[in-house]
Amino acid sequence: MRVLMFGWEFPPHISGGLGTACFGMTQALAKKGAEIIFVLPRVEGSAGQNGFLRMRGASGTPVSQQVAESMAVAGQDLWASSIRCLPVESPLVPYLTPQGYAEALEYLRQGPQCTVTSQCVGHIPGSYAHAVSGGESVTFELHGGYGPDLMTEVHRYSRLAAAIAVQENFDVIHVHDWMTYPAGMLARALTGKPLVAHIHATEYDRSGLNINEQVAGIERAGLNAADVVVAVSRLTRKTVIERYGAAPEKVVVVHNAVARHEAQRHYLVPERIRHEKRVLFLGRVTFQKGPEYFMEAARLVLQKIPNVRFFMAGSGDMLPELIRRAGQLRIGKRFHFAGFLRGQDVDRMFALSDLYVMPSVSEPFGITPLEAMLYDVPVLLSRQSGVSEVLEHALKADFWDTTDMADKICAVLRYPCLAAELVKNCREEMKSIRWENAAHQLLTIYRDVIGGH
Repeated sequence: MRVLMFGWEFPPHISGGLGTACFGMTQALAKKGAEIIFVLPRVEGSAGQNGFLRMRGASGTPVSQQVAESMAVAGQDLWASSIRCLPVESPLVPYLTPQGYAEALEYLRQGPQCTVTSQCVGHIPGSYAHAVSGGESVTFELHGGYGPDLMTEVHRYSRLAAAIAVQENFDVIHVHDWMTYPAGMLARALTGKPLVAHIHATEYDRSGLNINEQVAGIERAGLNAADVVVAVSRLTRKTVIERYGAAPEKVVVVHNAVARHEAQRHYLVPERIRHEKRVLFLGRVTFQKGPEYFMEAARLVLQKIPNVRFFMAGSGDMLPELIRRAGQLRIGKRFHFAGFLRGQDVDRMFALSDLYVMPSVSEPFGITPLEAMLYDVPVLLSRQSGVSEVLEHALKADFWDTTDMADKICAVLRYPCLAAELVKNCREEMKSIRWENAAHQLLTIYRDVIGGH
């Protein structure tokens, strides 16, 4: 089985759960004999050194005249009929960090057009927008190796990725999330190979009802063009069918997983903090992840158990607002912002925690609770998360019910026997939540779609 896979992040250069999922998924597929060609926008450093797959970067890929003409014909129908490709007046890129915001805004200050439109201000932390715009209208573009705007770059990536598709020998195309859907559609049109569209998160998950219509349009086009849609949870499957009109019979669920061997169990709790309990939030500090509900629950817990430390690890557009909010609530001495963590810092944060909380407003799956459980850390999940479908014994609360959330945090911290029982039960559940099982499901999907194509 030869798989041409399109994605936009892969370890060690990752911004969120998608890169982690792609790594576990491809490794498990390779162990079962699949050959995978993974196409990224760029391949840097050790990202191309994984022995179980071959990686290619779309940057610098030559496009022949013949391929360009074929793209013009195929792409005209694909883009014109289903996707409106318009510029985004924003420096926003997926999972942009505060440092990224600062760099983009510094670029604007030094550029010839130093302005920020009303559309842009909505995506920039208030302090940055006020400092740069001064209340005046401004326009700017993306920079740093990408095209002049995100949609243009998505279109350019699709053309380069399709050029790779023409050069390679493969059986099936597998694309991950909306930025790679146009690439998959174009590759399918040029090669006639079947297309599997993996949906890890929808625009409705990221933005609620205030969606970006361009992004949603690309998602709709890709999901409907695919021969099979792979959703990471039953929750996501429901969204794909109801919001995007995908045919129910072609939408299948393959839950994400985690590998037990990924845990590094050599982190000891320092003596100076062993008398304190530690509660962790780790994820993007954005609307979708519900960080404000975590902070409100922390406020309620500290009223009952003062000797607790809360950690928020991650970055995102809500970070400046929450830092100010912590000051207003006077919990700054007990609520710490760890910033965006990578590698061993993530492992250490999990290992030193007494409880992991994921209060997401809308979480298609959510792989971080599984990572926390690798370190035998009990977890409290939002009921609005896909991972709650596979973790029956985890504590659960509605994201908006901060009182219930706080009560359950207090229960875990006060009663070690409860925490131990949660860990024991989840450890049993983890035995069946393996990437090998997901890979088996995917290979079955590949064979079925190839046989019926």
